[in-house]
Amino acid sequence: MATQTRSAIPNEDKLLDAARKGDENAFARLVEPYLTELHAHCYRMLGSVHDAEDALQEAHLRAWRGLKTFEGRSSLRSWLYTIATNTCLNAIAKRPKRVLPVDYAPATDPHAGPGEPVVESVWIEPYPDEILGLEDGFASPDASYEMRESVELAFVAALQHLPPNQRAVLILREVLGFSAKEVADALDTSTASVNSALQRARASVDERTPEQSQQSTLRSLGDEELKRIVDRYVEAWEKCDVETVVAMLSEDVSFAMPPLASWFHGR
Repeated sequence: MATQTRSAIPNEDKLLDAARKGDENAFARLVEPYLTELHAHCYRMLGSVHDAEDALQEAHLRAWRGLKTFEGRSSLRSWLYTIATNTCLNAIAKRPKRVLPVDYAPATDPHAGPGEPVVESVWIEPYPDEILGLEDGFASPDASYEMRESVELAFVAALQHLPPNQRAVLILREVLGFSAKEVADALDTSTASVNSALQRARASVDERTPEQSQQSTLRSLGDEELKRIVDRYVEAWEKCDVETVVAMLSEDVSFAMPPLASWFHGR
């Protein structure tokens, strides 16, 4: 299965043998090539960079402790994804759903003021560009979402509305391109259940995501046009130029700024 870690790890068998005997350095060399994509996977599942970091750390520990049980019937990558996915499912079961302000309460009266911030951590967090580390294109020929598209806020927000198992199925099948059998094995369920969950998840996500992804929009604009738009927008904010900001907005615009729960709709 092709991903940004397409090439095999040099001396993987020797490293596996050493790691099973307790060599932590060998284990670190085995898993290091997969950490970036596993972190992104945990983020898609959890909607939070901080939660993703905690989940990845926990998955890393589980993999180290369970390495002796890895018999090589699946790829090392598939085995690591199984551990990371189930770690995230456990985390989801113990915490409230992450949402955007638009999912938290009705749109705010524009004359009512922004209100008070929400103290508890409930918001979906955007994925920082500096840790993205994901290539353009697809994880495998069977994937439906590009790797960069799959960490866009709109897509991750839509994922959070899915039941946890549907979320895992959609990500593993449509983002990462694992087969239905591989996903069934990872989630300890049947292939038929995976295919059924995937159909329901696709329909739900399609309802909540824009027709054109952010990556598609960026490509259509081009670097120069994008820079011009961003510069104009930032300059308007710095000057408190409300008229210019409003002139740049779409008719169906929604505006929010966590930790405030209030959000505004329309120009």
